Amino acid sequence: MMLPPHEDWQEANRRHLIAEFARLKAVLAHGAAADAEPQAHEAGLHAGPEWPPALELVAERFGLSAFERDVLLLCAGMEIDAGIRDAVSELVGKDRATVPCFGLALQHLPSAHWSALAPSAPLRYWQLISLAQGGSLTGSRLAIDERVLHFLTGVQTLDERLTPFVEQLPDQPLMTPGHAGIADAVLDALERHAGDPRPAVVELIGRDSGGKRAVAWRAARALGVQLHLLTASDIPALGRELHALGVLWSREVALSARALYIDCDTGMVADDPSVSAGSVLARVARLVDNLGGVVFVSLQERARLRFRPVVSFEVPRPRPDEQHMLWGRLFGERTEAFEGDLHRVTTQFRLDLDSLRAAGTEMSGLLAEEHSAEDGTDGIARALWDSCRRQARPRLDDLAERIEPLARWEDLILPAAQLDALRQITAHVRNRHQVLRLWRLDARDTRGLGVSALFSGGSGTGKTMAAEVLAHSLRLDLYRIDVSAVVSKYIGETEKNLRRVFDAAEEGGAILLFDEADALFGKRSEVKDSHDRFANIEVSYLLQRMEAYQGLAILTTNMKSALDQAFLRRLRFVIEFPFPDEGARRRIWQGIFPGATPTDGLDFGRLSHLNLAGGNIRNIALAAAFDAADQGTAITMRHVLDAARCEYRKLDRPLQAREFRSWSECGSK
Repeated sequence: MMLPPHEDWQEANRRHLIAEFARLKAVLAHGAAADAEPQAHEAGLHAGPEWPPALELVAERFGLSAFERDVLLLCAGMEIDAGIRDAVSELVGKDRATVPCFGLALQHLPSAHWSALAPSAPLRYWQLISLAQGGSLTGSRLAIDERVLHFLTGVQTLDERLTPFVEQLPDQPLMTPGHAGIADAVLDALERHAGDPRPAVVELIGRDSGGKRAVAWRAARALGVQLHLLTASDIPALGRELHALGVLWSREVALSARALYIDCDTGMVADDPSVSAGSVLARVARLVDNLGGVVFVSLQERARLRFRPVVSFEVPRPRPDEQHMLWGRLFGERTEAFEGDLHRVTTQFRLDLDSLRAAGTEMSGLLAEEHSAEDGTDGIARALWDSCRRQARPRLDDLAERIEPLARWEDLILPAAQLDALRQITAHVRNRHQVLRLWRLDARDTRGLGVSALFSGGSGTGKTMAAEVLAHSLRLDLYRIDVSAVVSKYIGETEKNLRRVFDAAEEGGAILLFDEADALFGKRSEVKDSHDRFANIEVSYLLQRMEAYQGLAILTTNMKSALDQAFLRRLRFVIEFPFPDEGARRRIWQGIFPGATPTDGLDFGRLSHLNLAGGNIRNIALAAAFDAADQGTAITMRHVLDAARCEYRKLDRPLQAREFRSWSECGSK
């Protein structure tokens, strides 16, 4: 409960505290009988019809006996009332170094009882007072806790020992109707558990961290409490420190209107690499089980932690229509000019609330600049798309490599049928919004709506380059998946890695390139042992995620025959990349050297006789260029011939006479 800020309460609380000090001075001066005299005690007993004085709130919240209440009052008086200090001096004489102490309280305060000294009793357990170390139990000096003293005087502040761990969560005004509905459901659940000894813990599950914070903030605001953030990795590992944190926060809840939001989404593992996410979650469980007040726990996935009573809520990312609404709030009157672009953006990118807020801030700054009008609507639309793509960029550093797409359609040397198939892929991805949303082809069945493709062919035939062309044409990020990092010999780990890949990529609809994926997508075997059974589960899980993925997933293989036919049936596109014939090789050679590259006498007809794929041709061109640069000359046929011989040796293939006929005059270095 927050202390009332109005001046009437502050004045009444001050008068009540003065009256209580006067009563205590009389007790110390005249003995316990003075406590029966009501004159001074009644002068400020009530601080208002609805708000009792702070001292009475503390006594009520922490269950203090009359004696414990007077011990706390004595410690407070030693800090702020000279009369209390003088009264104590009269009792103890010159020996003031150890006062106040329990011995003095037991001797001079009424209703004294020894149990008030116990560590489990309220005064010491809730750290309302502290006991100086090194002395006897009854003779050690007592001191009131600073936070409690501030509270008694009507000053509301957060305990400074909590500030390294918690911070007040800022307002979260950006919210979707779906998130608002979840917040209302959270309030209903908390109301149902209101009569429980401890309120239920609210688990917020999902990958939209901003959305979960918004839900918790709305619920906390409706409850009239301030929401504070605690990052899970900041929870102390040592049992004593963890217990102290729990006690301090629970005391804070009793003194003020606060709720705690424990963030298990970010910073799950501290700087120490030996600290696992599981151990951090274990700390969360131990802390939460002893906390008071309303507690929200944010998790990406259900952790099945054994908390006190738990209510769980899934918090999804904003739907396309909700994203469109939020963008409308950000663009204001200009929304109509970008209506079509907003539809494409909200269909392609599944931004969480934090990402959408960041992109909105970037776009607001751009729209506010004077020169933005010169760029026109097309320029703003491109900036909107690129901003969303940056914000949606998945975090796959340990499982994938982001490739900057440099290849263009003119760089692809393929037969017409393959080029047409690639252009169909771009049409499917680009027009997803119109076909699925506007034409409602997703109304009856949401399975199989992702665009998946298999690129098969020998090494160097252009499979990866084709993926680059698609990414550049669609203006999407391209990620090459490290298959060796995905596949694990440990049962269940491969599925976990695949889930991480698809979940991370889902937000931005990135293009996933599973390069040389034969090891992952091979034929499902007959079940002969448990390993075969789990291998089939991995493939089944992959098929399921491929069907549900909203982006474009590309698999490349050198051995199409090694793939299971059931798997092939679920792919929307299967494109064979043929080995280039002589005409195709000539075109590759003609485009391999940029205009800025110095060449001299290159015969593309002769070069096309080299029976190599495009990747090998590029290797030869690059080696020839380095050789020519080292000699300070333009690239000649001799440089290319020397590089070709090295490439053939690398491939463990002999250079056939028909491949370099009429090259004898080129010579060799």
